[in-house]
Formats: sequence, C-alpha cells, structure tokens
Amino acid sequence: MIFKKRTHTCGELRLTDINSQITLNGWVSKKRDLGGLLFIDIRDRYGLTQIKIAPENTEAYTKAIKLGQEFVISVSGKVIKRESINKNIPTGEIEIEVSEIEVLNESEVPPFVIEEDVKASDELRLKYRYLDIRRKNISDNLILRSKVSHIVHRYFEKNNFVEIETPVLMKSTPEGARDYLVPSRVHKGKFYALPQSPQIYKQILMVSGMDRYVQICKCFRDEDLRADRQPEFTQIDLEMSFVTQDDVFEILEGMFGEIWKEVKGIELPVKFRRMTYDEAMKNYGSDKPDLRIRGDMKIENLSEIVKNSEFKVFQDALSVKAGVVAGIKLSGKEVTRKIIDSLTDFIKKLGFGGLGYLKYNSDGTVQSPMTKFLTEEILTGIKELFKAENGDTVFILSGENLKVLQSLGSLRLKFAEDFKLTDETIYEFLWVTDFPLFHYDEEEKRFFAEHHVFTMPKDEYIKFLDSRDKDEVESIRANCYDLVLNGHEITSGSIRIHKPDIQKKVFDMIGLTDEEAKMKFGFILEAFRYGAPPHGGAAVGYDRVIAILAGLKSITDTIAFPKTLRATSLMDECPSEVSGIQLEELGIEISKPAVKQ
Repeated sequence: MIFKKRTHTCGELRLTDINSQITLNGWVSKKRDLGGLLFIDIRDRYGLTQIKIAPENTEAYTKAIKLGQEFVISVSGKVIKRESINKNIPTGEIEIEVSEIEVLNESEVPPFVIEEDVKASDELRLKYRYLDIRRKNISDNLILRSKVSHIVHRYFEKNNFVEIETPVLMKSTPEGARDYLVPSRVHKGKFYALPQSPQIYKQILMVSGMDRYVQICKCFRDEDLRADRQPEFTQIDLEMSFVTQDDVFEILEGMFGEIWKEVKGIELPVKFRRMTYDEAMKNYGSDKPDLRIRGDMKIENLSEIVKNSEFKVFQDALSVKAGVVAGIKLSGKEVTRKIIDSLTDFIKKLGFGGLGYLKYNSDGTVQSPMTKFLTEEILTGIKELFKAENGDTVFILSGENLKVLQSLGSLRLKFAEDFKLTDETIYEFLWVTDFPLFHYDEEEKRFFAEHHVFTMPKDEYIKFLDSRDKDEVESIRANCYDLVLNGHEITSGSIRIHKPDIQKKVFDMIGLTDEEAKMKFGFILEAFRYGAPPHGGAAVGYDRVIAILAGLKSITDTIAFPKTLRATSLMDECPSEVSGIQLEELGIEISKPAVKQ
C-alpha cells in the first residue's frame, strides 16, 4: 500500500511551523462538527494535533465525515494559527488546514474510549491492552522505562561492566518461592525451571573471572500476587569480584544518581543514608521504613519506665523473655473517640486485645483509661521520653517484641496515610544493612536462610555457625543489605560466601545434607573448588523503580503486557489448555482433581 509518509509527528508542530506544508499519520482521537467545519484530533505516541476540514474541500470533507474513532489516517495540509488556543497540549497554538485525507485503515468501535481519564475497568483495559497503550499515561510509562534502560546500559558500560545473558532454562533449586517448571520433551519426566533470579549463574561468572557482570533480566516466581508483584518481573542484576559492601553501594548510588538526574533533574546525595536492620526495627517497626513521614515518628521502648507499674497488661507482657512495652507519638492532631475506636479495631486485626493511649489535652490534663493504673512518676517518664506536648497523643502496645514493633510500624504508616503526614515531593533512599542470616520457623522447627544460602555472615558472627543455641544462631548478622526508597524495597543484595567450609556450615544449619546440597547446588559447589574470589552484588527491582519514577502505586502500568492478580493474561488468554498430542510428547498426563464426598 502506497501512502504519504509523515513529515512530522503529532506532537511536534509549533508556531514556528506556520505556513509549512506538512503530512501527519495517526489515529482519530476525537471528531467535532461545529457549524459545518469539522475538527479532528489526530494522535500518535508523540502527542495530538487538531486538524480542520472545511466543507468547500469536498473530497476531503466527504472522507472526514465518515471517519470513526481510532481510524488510521494520513492528512496533508498547511499549518495555521489556532483561533482558540488549547494551553493543555504542546501543539495547542496551531492547527492543520487540511488539503487531503487518506484513510489507511478503519477501526471497529473500540470497547472503551481511549482517553487519559479512562472509564473502563482494569479487566477490560488488560483484555484490550493494545488499545490501552495508545493512552498517553501508559505509553509515557513505557517510554520512561526505555529511557531508564538506556541510562543503565550506558552507566554500567562506563564503569567497565560486562553485560552477559544467563540461561532462562535452568535447574530447579527450590529454596524460596515456587519455581515455574518447564517439562522436557527430549528428557521425559525431567524439568527445567525458569529462573527466580540469575543468582547462581552470576556467582559462577565470578569464578570465571568476569569480575563485573550486569544484566537487565527477566525473573519468574510462582507466588501469590499483589499490586507490586507479577509472576514475571524485571531486575537489574549485578555482581562484582574483590569487593566489599561499600563498593557495591558506591556503584548503585552512582547508577541511581544518574537516573534521577536525567529523568527528574534531581541531584541525589553521593552517599545514601544507612541504618542497620536492628535500628530500623527498633525505631520504625519495619525493615523498609518510609523516612518521608513528617516528624520522623519513631517507636520508643517504655519497658524500663513501666516495669513497676501495677497495670496487669504491662506486667503480663514484661513477665516473658521477649516481652516489651512500646509506643509511638502522634503530634498535634485531633484524636476523637471515633478515631481511637477505629485505630483499636485496626490493632485488633493484628492480634492485640486493645490499644493503649495517653491523650495530652490543651488544658494540660492527660486523658486515658490507663491513668488510674500509672503513677505520676510513670506518666512523667513517658511524657519526657516522647517530649509530648499538649495536643499530642501517645499510643502504646505491649506483648512479644517483634509483634509489637511491627504493629507499631503499621500504625505509623496508617497515621501517615490518614493524617497526610508523608512528604510526597521528596525521595528518601536508605540502605538497611546487617540483616539476620537465619530465621527460625516454629512450624517446621528448623532454621531457614533469611536472604539466600550463599550470604556471607559478618566476621564477628562466624563463630556462631557451630552453635546449636537458638538465641546465638538468631543473633548472627549477615553482610546482607536492602536499598529502600520511600518505604519500598527496591534493591536487595549481599556479599557472598566463597569459602567451602563456611558454605557447608550454613547448609548444616538449615538441615541440608551433603547429598541434598550436591543435588540442588552441585554445579556451583564444584565451581567453588577451583578458586572462587570474594564477591558480592545485588538485584534492583526494575519495575518498582519505574513505578516510583512515574508516581504510581502499582507496577502494573509500567509493564507493556502485565498479568492479573490471578496470574492470567486476559488479552491472549493464557495460561491455556494444550492439546493431548503436546502432552503425550512431553510424557505428561493431567490428573482430574479428586471429587469431595
């Protein structure tokens, strides 16, 4: 098909182009008939331009009157000054006086109007995703994603990294989320797995002498989904040899610095703030604290102040080994009975019997059902600890330490949301370091790796790898770190174990026998026998970073063709059944679910 190729895009023309003869190609966005004059908005991914067709141009007018939404057209004509300026679009000062129109393709009536304030449901948008992407909101996200990708590639090339693609079909090493399995036709009864991350391959590349590896890669995890999780996701994956934690931080701080400078025009600090896992949990009840909340709003430990209290709730909490009484202050906000009841309901859903509070009234009195159980000395101690003033309210929880801290952390975020305490104009980066190496599962009565099994413990804790004391093992801290941005974990990494004796002790701690270790990780353990260098790295959650840059809560609209929360693609209807012949070739038989009696 021969057609006039565009001379300009639909977002390009300005007053400086007045009287130019031009051709635009694009889609019909809107059509308006104003007293015989036809005005049509033509759209492409670059923008939108208004065109004008007069009835005197019989041939063009006859074609234009029949145009429907989303018809693909080519228009030629002269750029003229627009009489009624539209300040909402870059091309709003000009329009095209059309001399000819060519219909390149017709369109059926779309299932929803393609506009920024779309009225369609998420399900309908995902079913017709190719139409949804025509909306500027979505296309801009994909263009942003592309721009960041170019910045990342240039940055790592400049810093002497080698981009290496690792396999998508790999060995299943189930130690975390479920693998997506791929059956082998050639080797019936055997399966590949899609990578949850390239972790093992990038460590092998360090053994191979490729001392600076990077890749923007796809990863796959078969897990329950939510707004910030997809079954397939993208990460910036990197690994470096002969480095310490500080070297990894420096590279990533530089990368984020360049991204924010080019995309947002913002100069980030050369070095990001740091906080240990224990500090984050103690002060914010979270290993990914949001530091944008005004007033900081830290958790304070009240155990020492209230230890002699006659309040039975506090006594019961402090009578057990891991018991604690702690609180958080909400400053200068009117806290009504209705608000307290709502917060109490919120806390009860987290497993507490109730929520204690001390409300400091404007007249200097303290309002609380707890005051009759607390001495003046205790009340004064609490007020001084929180530096509480009239108009403030202190909320208190008691119970098991971790549960109390996490729940107060959730309460902190609820305050920030309900009372609009978060400064949405800033970006707060934070390195959270020194995570626990293991966590103990009470149901299975054994230890699991907190991060992954190749994470190096900090030097001063290596001695506890031989311990069988639960408290000593739980105290082990690792060379493991997360980068948190505005309360979201966007990067996770660690310095890796490169010595076989330490690796064996970690395997022993999680109950992995030599035979099981060889079956799951034999090839990397074999590689480590031939001179593994000290190494470490990280993986950046690419989708989450793009979502934050785009000001989105969910990662869904940063991805061209995302899945739903049920891990389905409504557009191409996958996953789907396959033919019996395909199953037979793979040696697979589908069993019917058992019928419940």
